[in-house]
Amino acid sequence: MSWQLATARFCGRLIVKSRLRHIHDIPRARREFEHASDWILRAPPLAWYRDATLANTLGVLWVETRPATRPTPSDRVILYLHGGGFVAGSPRTHRKMLARLSWLTGIRVCAPDYRKAPEYPFPAGLDDCVAAYAALLDTGYDPRNIIIGGDSAGGGLVFSVLARIEEQLPAPRAVFAFSPVVDLRFTSPSFRDNLSRDPVLPSERRDLIVKHYLRGQAAEDEGASPILHSFRSPPPAFLQFSTTEILRDESLRMAERLRAAGGQVVLDEWPDAPHVWVILDGCVPEARQALRRVAEFITQQFRGGTQDESSAPRPHACG
Repeated sequence: MSWQLATARFCGRLIVKSRLRHIHDIPRARREFEHASDWILRAPPLAWYRDATLANTLGVLWVETRPATRPTPSDRVILYLHGGGFVAGSPRTHRKMLARLSWLTGIRVCAPDYRKAPEYPFPAGLDDCVAAYAALLDTGYDPRNIIIGGDSAGGGLVFSVLARIEEQLPAPRAVFAFSPVVDLRFTSPSFRDNLSRDPVLPSERRDLIVKHYLRGQAAEDEGASPILHSFRSPPPAFLQFSTTEILRDESLRMAERLRAAGGQVVLDEWPDAPHVWVILDGCVPEARQALRRVAEFITQQFRGGTQDESSAPRPHACG
C-alpha cells in the first residue's frame, strides 16, 4: 500500500466517515462535495469540459482531454452516471476523473446531471438517466458504440437503466461500475461484516437513502434494486470494488446475477482501498492503476469482446 493510499484511508475514516455519520443538511453536503472536488482532486493537462443539454432539458457535461491535438472518435461515447448517495454529487464533482478516463480510453464522456433527492425522489433520477441514453441513440449513436458506467449510487443506476430499457431500447456495448449500490433493501452481508472496516462509508446512514431517495417507495422495485431484475442476455460488465467496503457484496451478488443470465463479468477486487478510490487519480498511485483497469476493459470491448475468466483481473495486493 502506498503512503498516499494509507493517507487517504486515514483521512477518510477521520474526516469523511465522521462527517457522513452526522450529516443532516443535504445542501451543505453538496457544497462540501463540490468544494472538495475543486480543491483536492486533480485533472490531467488540457482537460476540456462543455455544458450542453440532451432531450432539450437534461443538462449534461461533455468531457474530453486535449481535443485539439488528440481528437476522440465522434461515434463513440461513455455515458457516465455519477455517485453521491442519490442526494449529492454532479458531473462537476467527477469531471477530473472522467477527463483522465477519456484520456486513457480515447473516448469522450457524457455525464448527465440527473435529478437528485430529496427534491426529486425515486424514480426521477433513473428517468433522467434513461432519457440521456435514449437521447444519445436519437442523436445518432449506435448502441454498440455506447458504454455506460458509474460509481456508487450511479453504479446502481447503471444496472437500473439496463433493467428499464431491456424491453424498450437496444442494450449498450458494455457497462462498468465502481462499487455500485444495487440492493436498497440493504441485505448484503458486507453491510454487517465490514461495518468497522470500511474507511469511508458508515453503514448506519442507509437511512438517508430510505428517507430522501425512496421516500415511501418500495425498495423491492427493480428500478431501485436492480439486483432483483431477471436480466436477459446482459452486456459485458466490469465491476471494481474493495474487500473492506460495506458495498463489497453488492458487486459480488450482481456478478452472480449477470452470469446466471449468460453475461460476461470481470470482477476487479482490491484489498483495503477506500470507496471509489479511482476519483483520487493524480493523488494516489492505486487510483491510476485502478482507472487503467477499467480503461483496458473499455478498449477491449472495441477490439472484439470482454476478457474471459482466465484473463480477468485478479485481487490486487495493496499492502
